[in-house]
Amino acid sequence: MDVAEVLARPISRELLESSIPARFAYVGIDGDPRVVPIAFLHRDGEIVMFTLPGTAKVPALRRNPRVSLTIDTESFPPRALLIRGTARVDVVDGMPDDFVTASAKLVPAERFDEWERGVRALYERMAVITVRPDWAKLLDFETTLPKAVEDLVRPVS
Repeated sequence: MDVAEVLARPISRELLESSIPARFAYVGIDGDPRVVPIAFLHRDGEIVMFTLPGTAKVPALRRNPRVSLTIDTESFPPRALLIRGTARVDVVDGMPDDFVTASAKLVPAERFDEWERGVRALYERMAVITVRPDWAKLLDFETTLPKAVEDLVRPVS
């Protein structure tokens, strides 16, 4: 199944539109792996995230743009959308409206107005991280399973 088909599946769309932060993995400048929770949007087949230009992610992603993301649930059966791809970093003036939209999925509604006023006054520039997926797999443990489990339960012929 190709990436677009995986991302178009109903459970994938549910995860991509959820308020669950992505677990964003990349390789730091020191060569060690990093995983951080981050707000995101799914736009036109790409995953878009935001950070300050001075964070460690920016030079690390410019050095090694290969990344992976997981968007997963804590409920049973577990559901996880696994994505691998290449990140592009663009630094922009001001605060993109998409950052506010992505963050609205995570910031509690009763605190959102205060949060938005604070970040709009604070952020003069932002780094926009855009990941173009080149691999994706949905694990819902009902219709899709990890390969090792698929192999284990596959009938022997």
